Amino acid sequence: MQITECLHVAILVSQLERSEDFYGNILHLPKINRQLNFPGAWYEVGKFQLHLIVATNHTIEAHNTEKWGRNPHLAFAVTDLNAVKQNLLNHHYPIQNSASGRAAIFTQDPDGNVIEFTQV
Repeated sequence: MQITECLHVAILVSQLERSEDFYGNILHLPKINRQLNFPGAWYEVGKFQLHLIVATNHTIEAHNTEKWGRNPHLAFAVTDLNAVKQNLLNHHYPIQNSASGRAAIFTQDPDGNVIEFTQV
């Protein structure tokens, strides 16, 4: 057996429209067509997909509130970390610098899902 690549990750969101605004309009991820009969939205980053699945009663509780990177999280590579940081701050999303000192920041989506951005 050989696993050759990761195809997608699915995260739960409570309000689809609010999450679509964050992932589509603020993070500028391209939305892709999906033909399923339950609420959600799919986005694509390279050959990788992010699937948003609606779970209206879902709540997220960060276990480590001091170091967000020590919670379950998504990680995206970016070319301009300062631009990402400024964009998130302009839209009033919280930012936490990586505790490791590397060029990375963390934020939380509207449901509290932790997202890492690392400059490559």
